[in-house]
Amino acid sequence: MIGIRRWSLRLAGLAYLAAPSTTRAQTTETAVFAGGCFWGIEALFEHVKGVTESVSGYAGGTASNPSYEMVTTGRTGHAESVRVTYDPSQVSYTQLLAVFFAEHDPTTLDRQGPDRGTQYRSAIFFTSEAQAATARAVIERLSSAKAFKDPIVTKVVALERFYMAEAYHQDYLERHPLQPYILINDMPELADLEHRFPALWRE
Repeated sequence: MIGIRRWSLRLAGLAYLAAPSTTRAQTTETAVFAGGCFWGIEALFEHVKGVTESVSGYAGGTASNPSYEMVTTGRTGHAESVRVTYDPSQVSYTQLLAVFFAEHDPTTLDRQGPDRGTQYRSAIFFTSEAQAATARAVIERLSSAKAFKDPIVTKVVALERFYMAEAYHQDYLERHPLQPYILINDMPELADLEHRFPALWRE
């Protein structure tokens, strides 16, 4: 997003997170991240090796079957989120966290770039205690290393339910690559992902 370059030189501490996965699991696992508008976050993970599916949706709220119109009011408690299905033998949860923290601003409360509101908050919705422990350890490591100028405000909370967003939100960047919002806010993130994590990048 717009502010990424402010801390790009401070993220050397992320290098250890992107080490090759040594897991030999044969099944897929799921991770859920919220980091602002889901169009860009979904597209980022679609370009990560080992990710088999990246889906835009809503998590962390109280209303059942929320719609985009409901979530954008900020009154349902949901965050625009992305459900990432991945093969842990090809990419680890820690590597996914590295991408997540590098490609959004985890220090701005309820805001990402031009988007403001609780629906744009930074959050990690864990699906297991192992994920929760890993996410908290990574945040502690980044905080201790002062990887960011300001404190990390990313919340680590249990995933209660993920609601898939409307069909017109899925693969939005791929279908609308020349939309001004995409060009300004999301395309730079994709370029940064390829540059910062060449071993994880896929077309």
